[in-house]
Amino acid sequence: MKEIYLAGGCFWGVEEYFSRINGVVDTQVGYANGTVKNPSYEQVCTGTTGHAETTYIKYDETKVTLETLLERFFRIIDPTLLNRQGGDIGNQYRTGIYYTDESDGELIRKFVSKIDDKYDKPIVTEVKKLECFYDAEEYHQDYLKKNPGGYCHVDMNA
Repeated sequence: MKEIYLAGGCFWGVEEYFSRINGVVDTQVGYANGTVKNPSYEQVCTGTTGHAETTYIKYDETKVTLETLLERFFRIIDPTLLNRQGGDIGNQYRTGIYYTDESDGELIRKFVSKIDDKYDKPIVTEVKKLECFYDAEEYHQDYLKKNPGGYCHVDMNA
């Protein structure tokens, strides 16, 4: 099994979208690459912790490749928007791809470079090694499964 961490605005929709992909075996939402240990949602919402709302994705690479997951990720985000997606604004809603395996980092950077010319503006999605990840509170986990009509900026059919 492999893992990747994707920040694409509000984590509710990102988690639900990826949970539907064949080969994804687990998802978890949380807060990544900030400076506060084990932050609360309320702390992250202040925009002062440096954390991004992020979805942990565990996947079976024999069923789905990292490149396929990246292709799907870029269908649901606008990578040219800094610190916002949909109606959500703030550095906690920035887009990012956080990896734990250095060879994945190389693949991700090549992928982003390859698609850069498809956009009128520069891609501002972070590509960084994962520094830290803290699980979000239980009520955020599988939020859209628990609340099917809940807010979501992600097009689940993309």
